[in-house]
This record gives sequence, C-alpha cells and structure tokens, in this order.
Amino acid sequence: MSKPEIHPQAVVSATAKLAPGVKVGAYAVVGDGAELGEGCVLQPHASVGGPAKYGRSNVFYSFCAVGGDPQDYTFQGERTELVVGDGNIFREYVTVSRGTKKGGGITRIGNENFFLAYSHVGHDDQIGNQTLFVNGATLAGHVAVDDFATIGSFSVVHQFCRVGRYAYVGACTVIVQDVPPFSRVVTERETRSFGANSIGLERKGFSKERLQALDHAFRLLSRSKMNTTQALAEMRSKLAGSDDVQELIRFIESAERGIVK
Repeated sequence: MSKPEIHPQAVVSATAKLAPGVKVGAYAVVGDGAELGEGCVLQPHASVGGPAKYGRSNVFYSFCAVGGDPQDYTFQGERTELVVGDGNIFREYVTVSRGTKKGGGITRIGNENFFLAYSHVGHDDQIGNQTLFVNGATLAGHVAVDDFATIGSFSVVHQFCRVGRYAYVGACTVIVQDVPPFSRVVTERETRSFGANSIGLERKGFSKERLQALDHAFRLLSRSKMNTTQALAEMRSKLAGSDDVQELIRFIESAERGIVK
C-alpha cells in the first residue's frame, strides 16, 4: 500500500500512528495516541481521537467524533481507550466515547458495523460485529450489543443493558432491560389521525366548502363505525363533487402499508 495521504489542511498529532494507505481529508483531525490501520479514510472535518486503536479500512465521515473523552462526571483525564476492529462505517455526526476507569477503561467495537448519522456509542460499551445503528440510535454507558443486532432510529438503550445476537430494536424504542437474542422489540404505536389539517389548509387558501368536504370525509374515515372500504364507498356517494376527496380516496386505495386512522 502507498504512504498515508494527508491533506495539508488536516491536523495530525505527532503521537498518532498512520498505517500505509490511510487518507486524511481537509480539516480532519487525528488526535493524540490514535492509531489508524491500513486503508482507513477520514473525510473532511472528521475527528478521530485517542488513545485508540483503529483496525483496517474504517471510514469516518464528515463531522463524526470518534474516540473522544467519556461523557461521565467521574472522568478525571486518566488514560482510557477505544479499540475498533476492521471495516466499520461511521457516518456524519456519529459520536463514540472511550472507556472509563470504573468501567474497565476500554470501549470496544468489532468489525463491519454500520453507524448511521447521529448515532452514539457511550463509554465502556462493547459492540460486536455487523451491527446496524440507525440514525439517532443511542447507547448509554456499559451497554453490550452482540453480533448482527439492529438498534432502530432514535432508540435509546439504558446503561448496563444487553442486546442479544440478531435482535431487532424498532424505531423510537426505550430499552431499560436486556433484549434477548433473535427477538424483535418495539414500543407501542399509538399514532392516530385527528382529522383534516383545517388550520393549515385554511392558511394555504382552501375555501370553506373545500374544508367542509374534507372534514366530512375524515369523519367518515376515522370517527364513524365503518371500516375503510365502507367509508370510501360513502365518500364516493356523498362527496363525489370534491376533487380533494377524490385525491384522498385515490391515495388510500394505493396505500401498500395501510393508513393512519
């Protein structure tokens, strides 16, 4: 492999170690004690801290901050580490903290994990291989996530919890107990429709007549005792002159995942 390629506007600590084939983009930062394996790529503005060891072919996207100090009141600047395997992807604004002395001192991440934008790995966490962290997925400290697990978008995992192999945590779920391997866990869904967006539509210039037709349609759809098929038939019968209602009907009939009622 070729020598490291360092953009002249990047900042690389004198104590950092860069293996052959490493690429460091403009304004990227490689901190004290960071060791980057062959083929790692830092895109512009990425930040990689230390003490930390990063394996081969990891990709750090712009504005991620990996290997920073633990977010813990007891941290007093003592030496703690982050150890990362090979082939991991850290997308924009991902944050990963090093360990704490009381938690063993090391945060570990295995191989081929995919961290989407704004996800967070807390101090002393232990991450396996080929996991997926969807946008905004957040781990507190001392969490263990085993191989092939998925943490859904904006889901949070309480400290000291474990997520087993192949487990799936659905979006916007709060985990306060261990998630068994092979399981699917998701918070209750109570999203419902509250009828036509009358105020917003009025501000967009909808006439009183258009609003009345839509209000009638939504009352048939979600407040009557009719099922969706019956409600659509009633809408066709009583509101045939409303182009807005016809658009609503076409949308509902083309829905492949159902509609919010």
